[in-house]
Amino acid sequence: MLRIHFTSHDLQNIRIARQPDPLWELICSVCRLETGQGPLDFGQWRRAAFDRLSRDSVAGRALRPLRGLIPASGYIPDFLTPPVTGGGLQECLDQVRRTPRTQLVHEMSRLAEARPVPNWTTTLDRPGSDTLKSLANALGIYFRALLEPYWPHIRTAVGNDVGLRSRTLLDGGTQALLEGLGPLARWNAPVLEVDYPTERDLHLEGRGLLLVPSYFCWRRPTALADPGLDPVLVYPVAKTPLTVVSGSDGGLERLLGRTRAAVLTAVADQSARTTSEVARAVGIALPSASYQIGVLRDGGLVASHRDGKYVLHAATALGIRLLGADAGRGELLPPRAGSLGR
Repeated sequence: MLRIHFTSHDLQNIRIARQPDPLWELICSVCRLETGQGPLDFGQWRRAAFDRLSRDSVAGRALRPLRGLIPASGYIPDFLTPPVTGGGLQECLDQVRRTPRTQLVHEMSRLAEARPVPNWTTTLDRPGSDTLKSLANALGIYFRALLEPYWPHIRTAVGNDVGLRSRTLLDGGTQALLEGLGPLARWNAPVLEVDYPTERDLHLEGRGLLLVPSYFCWRRPTALADPGLDPVLVYPVAKTPLTVVSGSDGGLERLLGRTRAAVLTAVADQSARTTSEVARAVGIALPSASYQIGVLRDGGLVASHRDGKYVLHAATALGIRLLGADAGRGELLPPRAGSLGR
């Protein structure tokens, strides 16, 4: 669990990034590429990415050094996700190129303590070396090949979430905004308790908090490892797997009805969702979402369970098969080629 400690000043300085951050999306997407996680959310993107990598040797070479720095789980150097400014890809890459040498030394040493690092990384912090510039170029090539074609969809999903959070803030203030992060996080004033793979405490100490909605972030939020950097909390947004419904040529809608088919799709979109989240994703009233989920549950397509004060819903194996996706199917990953400089 990550415990984020607020002061009164921090509560007055909560911000929301208005658009997806290119490098946070990139880092999270590499993690999704390396695993079979989220077959409904990311399966089609992964298949298209592997196809592109098999045909595009330049993109394939760009991925190699990124794999050496971005494990599917565990520590990832913070310099790969510099401060979120709302600028475009080029601004983000320029920030990476300007990473201070002391930060590189510290973070690469920490990465080396956690896992073996490629030989080429030893020159990242060397004065006069072009390694950091080459790494930034690799980030740019990867982004343009594997993320840029999907950027309008990513931007729309993030924009929808920003609109939802903004309305929550306007209607209920910062308390409603923080409570609205459930079930990913729980507001237990003055501490935000976040679902996190390790035990950590982050004291904001008047710096405030930037919430960064992300398309490729999956299941639980993430944050910078260094507590001395500007605090951010990156969290997953609701994703609409349009290909699942459209792939049935309307058969699913004819079988279940348009609203019920959309509810089943929304439930299957993530590992677990609350009734309120489903209602927001589909754009229907809460009582209607509750009723439709109940019908789907009675039909064996949705399973529900209580987690604290929340009731979480997930698609069953039958529901997933009906959507035309096999959640248990593993996806073959391309072999790891040698890293840059080896």
